Amino acid sequence: MLLCGCWRRCVAMSFRLLFLLPAGLPVHSQGESQSDNKQMDNITVRQGETVFLSCSQGDSVTRTAWLNRSSILYAGEDKWSVDPRVSLVGLNQDEFTIKIEDVDLMDEGQYICAVQTLSRPRTTSVHVIVQVPPKIVNLSKDLLVNEGSNVTLMCLANGKPEPVIMWRMLSPSDDSLSSDTEVLEIPFITRQRAGTYECSAANDIAVDVQMVELTVNYPPSVSEGRDVGMTLGQRGVLLCEADAVPQADIEWYRDDRRIFNDLDGIEIQDAGAISKLTFFNVSETDYGNYTCVAINKLGSANTSIVLYGPGAVQDGNSGTSTVFTSTYLLLILLLQLLLKF
Repeated sequence: MLLCGCWRRCVAMSFRLLFLLPAGLPVHSQGESQSDNKQMDNITVRQGETVFLSCSQGDSVTRTAWLNRSSILYAGEDKWSVDPRVSLVGLNQDEFTIKIEDVDLMDEGQYICAVQTLSRPRTTSVHVIVQVPPKIVNLSKDLLVNEGSNVTLMCLANGKPEPVIMWRMLSPSDDSLSSDTEVLEIPFITRQRAGTYECSAANDIAVDVQMVELTVNYPPSVSEGRDVGMTLGQRGVLLCEADAVPQADIEWYRDDRRIFNDLDGIEIQDAGAISKLTFFNVSETDYGNYTCVAINKLGSANTSIVLYGPGAVQDGNSGTSTVFTSTYLLLILLLQLLLKF
């Protein structure tokens, strides 16, 4: 019986609305003037906000309704929409106002307030425009490439109005490496172009920013070695610095023999790109030529360093070095020549 009563009430309401809203809305009755049907200014609302729809009533209004396209939202105080976001704000002789909360793109479109008066029906229509903040939906993952490769970075975003995409090299900053399109092409990439890249998607509402980390692998290069002079029994250090990605493994050699840590009173310490070869008590047998070799999966590089002692004259990478004993002998010869005069 309860279901039957509800059904009868819905049928009765439908018949009443048929008189208010004939097919082919909006309806113009005979003799109706254009001023009876009004078009309000567009309402622009951001996604997630609340929009209020209001139309004027009057003393002679008998029935009124708010519609979205062909769907009835409210007929008077009776809610027809099943959407919980739609609710009645107020209905009186002055105005008929409803609201839609948490607005989304599906809510965009034309809304009509239909009013039946004692003389004839009239309609007021308004178009709701929903703006959507930009959101990056497809972004290149962090990349690891070899030097000389061609690199393509992609950034796709949604939004309304359509967002503008901008690529730029963020760290280290390089204003010459940028793009105002969804794709950033970097041909024959070099190690100097490794770093953090920023994609920004912007429209009138907001900006969405995301980062891509670009790592460039390259073979080692080794700083030029500097020959070192040490006296017997003293402590001394040979240094080797290598630049490479991935980080290079550094090996030390004496002539053709590899040197291992903690052998023959020698210690090897590696700290990032720098390797130290330390002699705690230099002996005659320690003097000679040492080679530092840096190796990663892309290649290798090396440099030679001479460890020399007193009485030796080195003409190596560090220039010509005259040790103390040679200088002393030269001074004696000069003194003898001066005494003759």
